[in-house]
Amino acid sequence: MDIASRPSEPVENTQIADAAPPPAAPPVIRREDYLPPAWLIPQVALDFRLGVDATHVTSKLSVTRNPAGNGATTLRLNGDQIAPLAVRVDGREADWRLDGADLLVELPGDAHEVEVETALNPGANSQLMGLYASGGMLCTQCEAEGFRRITFFPDRPDVLSTYTVRMSGDKAQFPILLANGNCTAQGEGEDGTHWAEWHDPWPKPSYLFALVAGDLIANHATFTTMNGRTVDLNIWVRPGDEDRTQHAMDSLVNSMKWDEEAFGREYDLDLFNIVAVSDFNMGAMENKGLNVFNTRYVLADPETATDGDYDAVEGVIGHEYFHNWSGNRVTCRDWFQLSLKEGFTVLRDQLFSSAMGSEAVKRIEDVRVLRIAQFPEDSGPLAHPIRPDSYQEISNFYTATIYNKGAEVIRMMRTMAGVERFRKGTDLYFDRHDGEAATCEDFVRAIEDGAGLDLTQFRLWYSQAGTPQVTARLEHRGTQAVLSLTQTVPATPGQPEKQAMPIPLRVALFDRETGEHSGEQLIVLDKDADTFTFDGFARPPVLSINRGFSAPVAIDFARGAPADERADLVFLAAHDDDPFARYEAMQGLVVQHLVAAVSGKLDDASRAEGRAAIGQAFGAVIADPALDDLMRGELMILPAETYLAEQLAISDPGAIHAEREALKAWLGTELAGPLKALHDRAIAVPYSRDAAARGARKIKTQALVLIAAGDPAEGAKRAFAQYSAADNMTDRQGALMVLCNLDTPERETALADFHDRYAGNALVIDKWFSLQAGALNPKVLDHIAALAQHPDFTMTNPNRVRALYMAAAVNPRAFHDESGAGYRLIGDLIRRLDAVNAQTAARFVPSLGRWRRIEPVRAAMMRAELERIAAMPDLSRDVREQVSKSLG
Repeated sequence: MDIASRPSEPVENTQIADAAPPPAAPPVIRREDYLPPAWLIPQVALDFRLGVDATHVTSKLSVTRNPAGNGATTLRLNGDQIAPLAVRVDGREADWRLDGADLLVELPGDAHEVEVETALNPGANSQLMGLYASGGMLCTQCEAEGFRRITFFPDRPDVLSTYTVRMSGDKAQFPILLANGNCTAQGEGEDGTHWAEWHDPWPKPSYLFALVAGDLIANHATFTTMNGRTVDLNIWVRPGDEDRTQHAMDSLVNSMKWDEEAFGREYDLDLFNIVAVSDFNMGAMENKGLNVFNTRYVLADPETATDGDYDAVEGVIGHEYFHNWSGNRVTCRDWFQLSLKEGFTVLRDQLFSSAMGSEAVKRIEDVRVLRIAQFPEDSGPLAHPIRPDSYQEISNFYTATIYNKGAEVIRMMRTMAGVERFRKGTDLYFDRHDGEAATCEDFVRAIEDGAGLDLTQFRLWYSQAGTPQVTARLEHRGTQAVLSLTQTVPATPGQPEKQAMPIPLRVALFDRETGEHSGEQLIVLDKDADTFTFDGFARPPVLSINRGFSAPVAIDFARGAPADERADLVFLAAHDDDPFARYEAMQGLVVQHLVAAVSGKLDDASRAEGRAAIGQAFGAVIADPALDDLMRGELMILPAETYLAEQLAISDPGAIHAEREALKAWLGTELAGPLKALHDRAIAVPYSRDAAARGARKIKTQALVLIAAGDPAEGAKRAFAQYSAADNMTDRQGALMVLCNLDTPERETALADFHDRYAGNALVIDKWFSLQAGALNPKVLDHIAALAQHPDFTMTNPNRVRALYMAAAVNPRAFHDESGAGYRLIGDLIRRLDAVNAQTAARFVPSLGRWRRIEPVRAAMMRAELERIAAMPDLSRDVREQVSKSLG
């Protein structure tokens, strides 16, 4: 499953009345308490009589006692907000009872058929878990525990079953009936109904079950596998959207081909369906043979989708397809092993996207997401290992740590093993565990055995939370360079003491005069402290460390006096042949300067020196003819305020924002000529999807951001001209983003035009909301309040809620407003949204949970909002767990 918070392009006190005490916290589920299921369900037969307001479900479960179970005679079938209409065992009415939401049935023998009937109201299911309605269409979302909202079942990932599904419903309302696997029969019913039967031959856990019924049209294609089988491919959308599905189809075909070549994985059914759904909590879901997607990650054309949207469609299509093996054929034993499928599949989709485009740019983008989303998670109250030890609500663990850090941990194994030996390890993993529910330990052992590595100590990456901090010092002694490294893993909730972990670091030592190095080396820091000696240096070299971001760590490298450190970073920004390391040097220059400025350590002279060094580096990037524009655009992006805050024990968001904006304005003024020339050059490049044109569009917007910061009038003029002349969404959105930051008449004109132009297109109107809520405009909070009352806003569609309120939550200008209005905005949202969609509401809690790392005045207001939420009666399990951990 893909979480819904994939990045887009880089863009710049309600009172609660006295209430009853909150209910007792839900029970804590612990990994150490895992027991195999007492009963297995080899076959499942489901019969659905479909209706938006009333659906009847009959499930027939072939139940067998598990030899590895505890011998219990009671069958526990999980339920959630459903009630049994009838329960039969072996065809006879059975005795049963409810234990909370679960159905308990006594079974005397070793094998039985258990039949349960339930009735659902999909139209009233605003939580969007289980079977629900979306614009007249019926669809399901069962990961992690949604199947129990459809029928009673042992809803856990280690119960694998083959499914046969029969659906019937009104043909006019539901002309297309889809489920997992292959369609085995279909026909006409009475009174305008029809039916279809589907069978999935591959055993799967209940979280992978899927059903879709509605008025849909398909973009159809075929794919021939490496063994010559023909697979029918369909991307199903609402009529009228089919013209925007070709990029998704191309991405699917490319994913299938790449997975055969890179991992040897061939698709195993004769049919692969994707359905685009407007109402969806996540990004997409990998249900076997029937992937259900948020429309955001399917629909794309130049008029409505940016280059970033195209990349996201390609990445998510790949991610869900790759799950067919890393998640479906080999699934996870329990939810503590979630990173087994998600971390591995994120790495696979990252490698795929790198192969389809720029490897260097993709790596920078992935690291930026990690630093903005995961590093704060690792240093906050919600920190957890990639294999957690406990949870109260599993949906809260679909996190950047599980996904993004999980991918980095597996990438480190790949770095240490090398590509070929890593492939041997993954082949062994798939061979050993095909058709099984596996663990993270199973994966590590397969890599260990296949690649010939000893990963005993490396396993600490699975059990320890926190971002390791590595301190580096380089000394020159005669003809030797001596690198001294130390590591610390900060204390995190429940883990005050940490052990040293293996940290693979790619390094190179540059000759300062020639600008060259003698070769890259991989060193592994696996102690608290260690030294590494390099021979053959007649003069002090310049160190390039953690090249390619070979380990997800924070590096503190004191290169001497501030002037010497700046000189080294300017050198690396100009000469480093590793694209990520060059980007890192640019980021380091800016981070060093802004952290010192925010900390009050700069006098006028040192401020001028720091800015001059940054200006020199930016000027060189703008002018460098050897750089492609995609990379140039990355090098022109300033570090995010969230990342800057991570460099400080206690941060002042107002000071960070002011200093970053001041630097932007200085760069825009100092480099006004080169920036205008860069913008003029990029404007002349016609639209296409090739790398050169995409790069031109990227630098066009980045140049515009800096121009507007230095000269708002010139920026407004150029942005409005770019908006008016745009023949694609990338240029139009980029220009509108810049205009939204400004208090200028052109802003209102462009916003009105944008809304009129795309009225009725939900995905593009989401952009309209998000651009305004994410703007650095001084009136942004007023704009957000007005947008919340706009006729196009709704609390029932997660995309629309995220477009407005998540944009506000990640906008430092709005969220950290010194009045506290931004905190109240998000606190009020959580309180209102919890009853509508708890899973979406819970996603907003971590923004308030960072209060311990914020200066005292703002911290008190953030904590007060959490306390107001905690005081609510009937708070969902999703939100209560997040709030209680955030309050600590």
